[in-house]
Amino acid sequence: MDEVELLARLIKCEAGGEGENGMRAVASVIMNRVQQNQGEYGRYNTINDVVFAPRQFECATNQPQSVFNIAAEPIHYDIARWAINGGRLSDTADALWFFNPYSTSCRGSFPNNNGYFRTRIGDHCFYSPTSSYFST
Repeated sequence: MDEVELLARLIKCEAGGEGENGMRAVASVIMNRVQQNQGEYGRYNTINDVVFAPRQFECATNQPQSVFNIAAEPIHYDIARWAINGGRLSDTADALWFFNPYSTSCRGSFPNNNGYFRTRIGDHCFYSPTSSYFST
């Protein structure tokens, strides 16, 4: 599948219930990783590389709800193209990670203290890199 299709499906799978800002925030993180040239994500240069990097997105695994069997809708394609063309949600800035803590609070750092809490959008917490990330 092409990169627009893959990103649209990942957006729906990871953030389909998070509203437009939540979906834009997830798309921003994916594209931040694609454009990162240092640290762990410096090795990944395409959407495909980022989505299918080991242990990154449950939606990239072969499970019932995954990028392999979910159908994206026009809004997901619109957001995918927006992100690919340089659109970013300002609240997420340089965020490289997000996760759903299934609680009302977000941890102060994530993962392994390589990221600091930036913002919460919907059910997801977003994290920007600390200086230690760049040595990963």
